[in-house]
Amino acid sequence: MYAPRLWRWISTNYSIDAVVTFAPEASPFPGVDTNALILMIRNATPCGTFYWVRCNRQDPEDLKQLTLSDSRGTAGTTLEVLTREISEGLSTGLSRPPRPTGTGGPLLGDFATVKRGIATGANDFFFLTRSRAHGLGLLEEFLIPAIGRTRDVTGDEITAETMLGLESLGRPTLLFAPDGRPLDEFSSPMRSYLEYGVAMGLSEKPLLRSRRPWYKMETRQVPPFLFAYLGRRSARFIRNVAGVVPLSGFLCVYPRSNDPEFWDRLWLALSDSETVAMLHLVGKSYGSGAIKVEPRALERLPLPPDVMTKTGILSEGSKGQLQLAL
Repeated sequence: MYAPRLWRWISTNYSIDAVVTFAPEASPFPGVDTNALILMIRNATPCGTFYWVRCNRQDPEDLKQLTLSDSRGTAGTTLEVLTREISEGLSTGLSRPPRPTGTGGPLLGDFATVKRGIATGANDFFFLTRSRAHGLGLLEEFLIPAIGRTRDVTGDEITAETMLGLESLGRPTLLFAPDGRPLDEFSSPMRSYLEYGVAMGLSEKPLLRSRRPWYKMETRQVPPFLFAYLGRRSARFIRNVAGVVPLSGFLCVYPRSNDPEFWDRLWLALSDSETVAMLHLVGKSYGSGAIKVEPRALERLPLPPDVMTKTGILSEGSKGQLQLAL
Protein backbone atom coordinates (compact mmCIF):
# COMPACT_ATOMS: atom_id res chain seq x y z
CA MET A 1 0.00 0.00 0.00
CA TYR A 2 2.98 2.34 0.51
CA ALA A 3 4.87 1.54 -2.71
CA PRO A 4 2.90 3.92 -5.02
CA ARG A 5 3.48 6.79 -2.60
CA LEU A 6 7.19 5.99 -2.40
CA TRP A 7 7.62 5.83 -6.17
CA ARG A 8 5.75 9.10 -6.64
CA TRP A 9 8.20 10.71 -4.23
CA ILE A 10 11.22 9.17 -5.98
CA SER A 11 10.01 10.21 -9.45
CA THR A 12 9.43 13.82 -8.37
CA ASN A 13 12.81 14.18 -6.63
CA TYR A 14 15.15 12.09 -8.77
CA SER A 15 15.60 11.05 -12.37
CA ILE A 16 14.57 7.46 -13.13
CA ASP A 17 16.77 6.81 -16.17
CA ALA A 18 16.11 3.13 -16.82
CA VAL A 19 14.53 -0.03 -15.45
CA VAL A 20 15.92 -3.45 -16.45
CA THR A 21 13.60 -6.46 -16.17
CA PHE A 22 14.13 -10.13 -16.98
CA ALA A 23 12.03 -12.73 -18.81
CA PRO A 24 11.69 -16.01 -16.85
CA GLU A 25 14.19 -17.74 -19.16
CA ALA A 26 16.69 -14.92 -18.57
CA SER A 27 16.37 -14.80 -14.78
CA PRO A 28 19.66 -13.86 -13.07
CA PHE A 29 18.70 -16.28 -10.29
CA PRO A 30 17.55 -19.48 -12.07
CA GLY A 31 15.21 -21.68 -10.06
CA VAL A 32 14.50 -18.95 -7.49
CA ASP A 33 11.05 -17.35 -7.35
CA THR A 34 12.15 -13.74 -7.30
CA ASN A 35 11.29 -10.71 -9.40
CA ALA A 36 14.67 -9.16 -10.17
CA LEU A 37 14.89 -5.53 -11.32
CA ILE A 38 17.82 -3.21 -11.98
CA LEU A 39 16.95 0.44 -11.31
CA MET A 40 19.06 3.26 -12.71
CA ILE A 41 18.29 6.41 -10.73
CA ARG A 42 20.27 9.69 -10.65
CA ASN A 43 20.25 12.64 -8.28
CA ALA A 44 19.17 14.93 -11.08
CA THR A 45 16.16 16.85 -12.33
CA PRO A 46 13.35 14.35 -13.00
CA CYS A 47 12.68 13.43 -16.60
CA GLY A 48 9.26 12.61 -17.98
CA THR A 49 10.40 9.39 -19.70
CA PHE A 50 12.61 6.41 -18.95
CA TYR A 51 14.07 3.44 -20.81
CA TRP A 52 12.40 0.12 -20.07
CA VAL A 53 14.64 -2.84 -20.85
CA ARG A 54 13.61 -6.49 -20.93
CA CYS A 55 16.32 -9.17 -21.07
CA ASN A 56 14.91 -12.06 -23.08
CA ARG A 57 17.98 -14.30 -22.84
CA GLN A 58 20.95 -14.50 -20.51
CA ASP A 59 23.62 -12.43 -22.22
CA PRO A 60 25.46 -10.10 -19.83
CA GLU A 61 27.57 -8.63 -22.65
CA ASP A 62 24.53 -7.22 -24.46
CA LEU A 63 23.27 -5.66 -21.23
CA LYS A 64 26.73 -4.30 -20.41
CA GLN A 65 27.07 -2.65 -23.82
CA LEU A 66 23.61 -1.14 -23.58
CA THR A 67 24.34 0.26 -20.12
CA LEU A 68 27.61 1.86 -21.28
CA SER A 69 26.08 3.28 -24.44
CA ASP A 70 25.06 6.94 -24.66
CA SER A 71 22.09 5.89 -26.76
CA ARG A 72 19.49 3.39 -25.61
CA GLY A 73 17.92 3.22 -29.04
CA THR A 74 19.99 0.25 -30.21
CA ALA A 75 19.32 -2.99 -28.36
CA GLY A 76 21.26 -6.18 -28.67
CA THR A 77 19.64 -9.30 -30.03
CA THR A 78 18.75 -10.44 -26.52
CA LEU A 79 17.19 -7.17 -25.36
CA GLU A 80 13.95 -5.28 -25.84
CA VAL A 81 14.18 -1.53 -25.21
CA LEU A 82 11.22 0.85 -25.00
CA THR A 83 10.89 4.53 -24.12
CA ARG A 84 8.01 4.99 -21.71
CA GLU A 85 6.34 7.84 -19.87
CA ILE A 86 7.12 7.90 -16.14
CA SER A 87 3.43 8.39 -15.31
CA GLU A 88 2.42 5.37 -17.41
CA GLY A 89 5.21 3.21 -15.98
CA LEU A 90 4.28 3.96 -12.39
CA SER A 91 0.60 3.34 -13.13
CA THR A 92 1.22 0.06 -14.93
CA GLY A 93 4.13 -1.10 -12.75
CA LEU A 94 7.83 -0.77 -13.51
CA SER A 95 8.31 -4.53 -13.73
CA ARG A 96 5.51 -4.89 -16.30
CA PRO A 97 5.46 -4.08 -20.02
CA PRO A 98 3.21 -1.22 -21.12
CA ARG A 99 -0.39 -2.14 -21.58
CA PRO A 100 -1.30 -2.78 -25.20
CA THR A 101 -3.85 -0.54 -26.80
CA GLY A 102 -7.41 -1.77 -26.45
CA THR A 103 -7.12 -2.72 -22.75
CA GLY A 104 -8.93 0.36 -21.49
CA GLY A 105 -12.25 -1.45 -21.06
CA PRO A 106 -13.94 -2.85 -17.95
CA LEU A 107 -11.89 -4.00 -14.97
CA LEU A 108 -12.54 -6.88 -12.59
CA GLY A 109 -13.04 -4.31 -9.81
CA ASP A 110 -16.11 -3.04 -11.65
CA PHE A 111 -17.79 -6.40 -11.01
CA ALA A 112 -16.11 -7.85 -7.89
CA THR A 113 -14.02 -7.02 -4.85
CA VAL A 114 -10.89 -8.93 -3.87
CA LYS A 115 -9.44 -9.80 -0.44
CA ARG A 116 -6.53 -11.99 0.53
CA GLY A 117 -7.22 -15.34 2.15
CA ILE A 118 -6.89 -15.94 5.89
CA ALA A 119 -3.44 -15.63 7.42
CA THR A 120 -3.46 -18.01 10.40
CA GLY A 121 -0.05 -17.05 11.74
CA ALA A 122 0.68 -20.73 12.44
CA ASN A 123 -0.77 -23.20 9.93
CA ASP A 124 0.57 -26.26 11.78
CA PHE A 125 -1.51 -25.26 14.81
CA PHE A 126 -4.66 -23.83 13.25
CA PHE A 127 -5.01 -25.83 10.01
CA LEU A 128 -5.86 -29.42 10.92
CA THR A 129 -6.90 -32.76 9.53
CA ARG A 130 -10.36 -33.87 10.55
CA SER A 131 -9.00 -36.81 12.54
CA ARG A 132 -6.60 -34.58 14.51
CA ALA A 133 -9.26 -31.96 15.23
CA HIS A 134 -11.66 -34.59 16.54
CA GLY A 135 -8.90 -36.33 18.47
CA LEU A 136 -8.16 -33.07 20.25
CA GLY A 137 -11.83 -32.70 21.15
CA LEU A 138 -12.24 -29.38 19.36
CA LEU A 139 -15.86 -28.32 18.97
CA GLU A 140 -17.43 -28.26 15.50
CA GLU A 141 -18.53 -24.64 15.92
CA PHE A 142 -14.86 -23.63 15.82
CA LEU A 143 -13.93 -25.79 12.83
CA ILE A 144 -14.42 -24.32 9.34
CA PRO A 145 -13.87 -26.22 6.06
CA ALA A 146 -10.82 -24.62 4.46
CA ILE A 147 -8.32 -25.00 1.63
CA GLY A 148 -4.68 -24.17 2.21
CA ARG A 149 -2.43 -25.00 -0.74
CA THR A 150 -2.90 -24.21 -4.41
CA ARG A 151 -1.55 -27.62 -5.36
CA ASP A 152 -4.40 -29.21 -3.40
CA VAL A 153 -6.74 -27.95 -6.15
CA THR A 154 -5.80 -29.71 -9.37
CA GLY A 155 -8.67 -28.34 -11.44
CA ASP A 156 -10.66 -25.14 -11.68
CA GLU A 157 -13.31 -26.07 -9.10
CA ILE A 158 -13.33 -26.99 -5.42
CA THR A 159 -16.12 -29.47 -4.81
CA ALA A 160 -17.21 -31.68 -1.92
CA GLU A 161 -15.41 -34.51 -3.72
CA THR A 162 -12.23 -32.41 -3.74
CA MET A 163 -12.38 -32.05 0.04
CA LEU A 164 -13.12 -35.73 0.61
CA GLY A 165 -10.17 -36.63 -1.59
CA LEU A 166 -7.87 -34.41 0.46
CA GLU A 167 -9.13 -35.94 3.69
CA SER A 168 -8.40 -39.43 2.35
CA LEU A 169 -4.82 -38.29 1.65
CA GLY A 170 -4.43 -37.00 5.19
CA ARG A 171 -4.38 -33.34 4.13
CA PRO A 172 -5.67 -30.63 6.49
CA THR A 173 -9.16 -29.46 5.56
CA LEU A 174 -10.36 -27.70 8.75
CA LEU A 175 -9.48 -24.26 10.06
CA PHE A 176 -9.48 -24.06 13.85
CA ALA A 177 -11.06 -20.64 14.35
CA PRO A 178 -11.51 -19.62 17.99
CA ASP A 179 -13.34 -16.38 18.67
CA GLY A 180 -12.18 -13.69 21.10
CA ARG A 181 -13.77 -15.00 24.30
CA PRO A 182 -11.55 -15.40 27.39
CA LEU A 183 -9.66 -18.67 27.66
CA ASP A 184 -11.63 -19.87 30.70
CA GLU A 185 -14.90 -19.74 28.73
CA PHE A 186 -13.79 -22.47 26.32
CA SER A 187 -14.33 -26.18 26.94
CA SER A 188 -11.59 -28.07 28.73
CA PRO A 189 -10.17 -29.69 25.54
CA MET A 190 -10.15 -26.30 23.80
CA ARG A 191 -8.35 -24.68 26.75
CA SER A 192 -5.79 -27.45 26.80
CA TYR A 193 -5.00 -27.03 23.12
CA LEU A 194 -4.73 -23.25 23.37
CA GLU A 195 -2.48 -23.57 26.43
CA TYR A 196 -0.34 -25.96 24.39
CA GLY A 197 -0.08 -23.18 21.77
CA VAL A 198 1.19 -20.78 24.43
CA ALA A 199 3.75 -23.36 25.56
CA MET A 200 4.94 -23.60 21.94
CA GLY A 201 5.53 -19.84 21.93
CA LEU A 202 2.79 -19.09 19.39
CA SER A 203 1.42 -16.16 21.37
CA GLU A 204 4.76 -14.38 20.84
CA LYS A 205 4.93 -14.85 17.08
CA PRO A 206 4.77 -11.46 15.29
CA LEU A 207 1.39 -11.84 13.59
CA LEU A 208 -0.33 -13.60 16.50
CA ARG A 209 1.09 -11.20 19.08
CA SER A 210 -0.75 -8.37 17.30
CA ARG A 211 -4.14 -10.05 17.84
CA ARG A 212 -6.28 -9.66 20.95
CA PRO A 213 -6.33 -12.39 22.13
CA TRP A 214 -3.58 -14.09 20.14
CA TYR A 215 -5.78 -17.05 19.16
CA LYS A 216 -8.67 -15.01 17.72
CA MET A 217 -8.81 -16.06 14.09
CA GLU A 218 -9.41 -13.79 11.10
CA THR A 219 -12.79 -14.23 9.43
CA ARG A 220 -13.86 -14.27 5.80
CA GLN A 221 -17.22 -14.76 4.17
CA VAL A 222 -17.15 -17.77 1.87
CA PRO A 223 -16.02 -16.41 -1.53
CA PRO A 224 -17.79 -17.72 -4.66
CA PHE A 225 -14.44 -17.59 -6.51
CA LEU A 226 -10.82 -17.96 -5.52
CA PHE A 227 -7.71 -16.83 -7.31
CA ALA A 228 -4.64 -19.05 -7.01
CA TYR A 229 -1.64 -16.75 -7.18
CA LEU A 230 1.10 -18.68 -5.41
CA GLY A 231 2.92 -21.85 -6.37
CA ARG A 232 4.36 -23.04 -9.65
CA ARG A 233 1.10 -24.04 -11.32
CA SER A 234 -0.40 -21.45 -13.65
CA ALA A 235 -2.26 -18.67 -11.87
CA ARG A 236 -5.98 -19.20 -12.33
CA PHE A 237 -9.47 -18.52 -11.05
CA ILE A 238 -11.25 -21.32 -9.17
CA ARG A 239 -14.97 -21.75 -8.55
CA ASN A 240 -15.67 -22.49 -4.90
CA VAL A 241 -18.53 -24.98 -5.18
CA ALA A 242 -17.64 -26.60 -1.82
CA GLY A 243 -18.11 -23.35 0.12
CA VAL A 244 -14.73 -23.40 1.85
CA VAL A 245 -12.68 -20.49 3.14
CA PRO A 246 -9.16 -20.10 1.71
CA LEU A 247 -5.91 -19.48 3.52
CA SER A 248 -3.42 -16.88 2.35
CA GLY A 249 -2.23 -18.87 -0.68
CA PHE A 250 -5.42 -17.71 -2.39
CA LEU A 251 -7.30 -14.48 -2.97
CA CYS A 252 -11.06 -14.24 -2.34
CA VAL A 253 -13.17 -12.84 -5.20
CA TYR A 254 -16.61 -11.51 -4.19
CA PRO A 255 -19.05 -10.52 -6.98
CA ARG A 256 -20.76 -7.16 -6.46
CA SER A 257 -24.12 -8.79 -7.24
CA ASN A 258 -25.78 -11.67 -5.37
CA ASP A 259 -27.64 -12.78 -8.50
CA PRO A 260 -26.72 -16.47 -9.17
CA GLU A 261 -27.05 -15.85 -12.91
CA PHE A 262 -24.50 -13.04 -12.64
CA TRP A 263 -22.13 -15.41 -10.81
CA ASP A 264 -22.46 -17.96 -13.61
CA ARG A 265 -21.70 -15.38 -16.28
CA LEU A 266 -18.82 -13.87 -14.32
CA TRP A 267 -17.33 -17.33 -13.92
CA LEU A 268 -17.43 -17.83 -17.70
CA ALA A 269 -15.60 -14.53 -18.10
CA LEU A 270 -12.97 -15.26 -15.43
CA SER A 271 -12.18 -18.73 -16.77
CA ASP A 272 -11.90 -17.54 -20.37
CA SER A 273 -8.38 -17.88 -21.81
CA GLU A 274 -8.45 -14.25 -23.00
CA THR A 275 -9.03 -13.05 -19.44
CA VAL A 276 -6.31 -15.29 -18.00
CA ALA A 277 -3.90 -13.98 -20.65
CA MET A 278 -4.34 -10.47 -19.18
CA LEU A 279 -2.88 -11.46 -15.80
CA HIS A 280 0.67 -10.50 -16.81
CA LEU A 281 -0.54 -6.89 -17.03
CA VAL A 282 -1.28 -6.71 -13.30
CA GLY A 283 0.96 -9.39 -11.79
CA LYS A 284 4.60 -9.71 -10.85
CA SER A 285 6.51 -12.36 -12.81
CA TYR A 286 8.98 -14.50 -10.92
CA GLY A 287 12.04 -16.48 -11.94
CA SER A 288 10.19 -19.74 -12.54
CA GLY A 289 7.52 -18.04 -14.68
CA ALA A 290 5.03 -17.91 -11.79
CA ILE A 291 2.87 -14.79 -11.43
CA LYS A 292 1.88 -13.17 -8.14
CA VAL A 293 -1.04 -10.74 -8.10
CA GLU A 294 -1.98 -8.67 -5.05
CA PRO A 295 -5.66 -7.97 -4.22
CA ARG A 296 -5.78 -4.33 -5.44
CA ALA A 297 -3.83 -5.27 -8.57
CA LEU A 298 -6.27 -8.09 -9.36
CA GLU A 299 -9.14 -5.60 -9.15
CA ARG A 300 -7.35 -3.69 -11.95
CA LEU A 301 -7.34 -6.77 -14.21
CA PRO A 302 -8.68 -5.74 -17.65
CA LEU A 303 -11.60 -7.88 -18.78
CA PRO A 304 -11.69 -8.19 -22.58
CA PRO A 305 -14.86 -6.45 -23.89
CA ASP A 306 -15.55 -9.27 -26.36
CA VAL A 307 -15.48 -11.79 -23.50
CA MET A 308 -17.83 -9.63 -21.43
CA THR A 309 -20.32 -9.37 -24.28
CA LYS A 310 -19.95 -13.03 -25.21
CA THR A 311 -20.82 -14.08 -21.66
CA GLY A 312 -23.77 -11.68 -21.54
CA ILE A 313 -22.49 -9.50 -18.69
CA LEU A 314 -22.21 -6.46 -20.94
CA SER A 315 -24.22 -5.49 -23.99
CA GLU A 316 -23.77 -2.74 -26.56
CA GLY A 317 -26.04 0.26 -25.92
CA SER A 318 -27.79 2.44 -28.45
CA LYS A 319 -24.73 4.70 -28.77
CA GLY A 320 -22.33 1.81 -29.22
CA GLN A 321 -21.16 1.91 -25.59
CA LEU A 322 -20.91 -1.18 -23.43
CA GLN A 323 -23.35 -1.34 -20.53
CA LEU A 324 -24.33 -3.87 -17.87
CA ALA A 325 -26.70 -6.40 -19.41
CA LEU A 326 -28.18 -7.75 -16.18
